[in-house]
Amino acid sequence: MNFKEVNKLPIDVKETIKKRISTRSFLEKSLTNDDKNKLMNFYKTLTNPFGVNVRVQYISKETGVENVQLGTYGTIKGAKNFLAITVKDEPFAMEAVGYQFENLVLYATDMGLGTVWLAATFSRKDFENIMELSDDDLFPCISPIGYPAEKRSFVEKIMRASLGSKNRKAWNKLFYLNDFNQTLSQTDAGKYETALEMLRLAPSSTNAQPWIAVKEGDNIHFFCNYKDSISDDMKKIKHLDLGIGLAHFHQTAMSEGLDGKFEIRDIKFPIAENMHYVISYLVK
Repeated sequence: MNFKEVNKLPIDVKETIKKRISTRSFLEKSLTNDDKNKLMNFYKTLTNPFGVNVRVQYISKETGVENVQLGTYGTIKGAKNFLAITVKDEPFAMEAVGYQFENLVLYATDMGLGTVWLAATFSRKDFENIMELSDDDLFPCISPIGYPAEKRSFVEKIMRASLGSKNRKAWNKLFYLNDFNQTLSQTDAGKYETALEMLRLAPSSTNAQPWIAVKEGDNIHFFCNYKDSISDDMKKIKHLDLGIGLAHFHQTAMSEGLDGKFEIRDIKFPIAENMHYVISYLVK
């Protein structure tokens, strides 16, 4: 498979990654036309390395979405607008969704807008009633999009605390050298240190951080970490999360001046239990 070139984001990607947070409390106002047009026009320029067509639809409460229940626990407050993501079921579909939409999330963050990935806590049927959706479309996630409220709601505070939203796994839980027997130090990461750190900071469903990277020479091999016994829907979410992490890694690598490419490699070392190989990155 030939992977595609993508454009470097026109923002300070490292600083934007560091300041991006999941926003669940919004001012009760729609995006201005200028902000909406700026965001959606930029979306039209986005692609992904997998060559998958990822569609993003802008949905406003003015079109009837006020009846949608965003989760049992009322986790989203004040949002008037949403971005809904659809994709055909094909190889790398979930990685493409994660990669491409996270680039839009980072651009929105740079604009001062708030977002949060939602994969389970929304009513798909209610959204589907007002979306353009084919029978063979996957509808994996949405995000509210708007202006963050000055104060978080009580529910948001509870959710952030329970999910440990600020917490991230340490390097020695995520990154390895040559195989799965030796952890990768930041010193040994070399030119990949910053890109891997930005991957480490990526958001994921329930903050599970299912990505694992193994540095072998100039190659970085990416794996998705999950038990085979989980449901197919949960596997899709894990691969979507990896796509988010790949966006952080790749965009940071480009911002650092690394000229690299994605490839499928033949992994020679033993693959640890629950590790599912996805893709590799190497500097040209």
